[in-house]
Amino acid sequence: MSETTDLIDAKYNHVYEEELRGLRRRCEHDPSCSLKDISGILHNLYIMDGNNWEGRSEMLQASISATIAAYEHFISEWKKDE
Repeated sequence: MSETTDLIDAKYNHVYEEELRGLRRRCEHDPSCSLKDISGILHNLYIMDGNNWEGRSEMLQASISATIAAYEHFISEWKKDE
């Protein structure tokens, strides 16, 4: 069971880091990128996370959770920098 948990944790960490990297890159290269844009995407991610009436694998849930966490972190850092 520990191996499965390790794989899920590794997936979460990988997705989290990739999302943060992608968000930073987007804002660096797209001057029109705004906090409102990023917040809107996060809102849609919350909806997607809640639309789990069919169920999803633990790996997919880890990916969605990591993506949401990355967006929340990025938005929090953006607001601190303002």
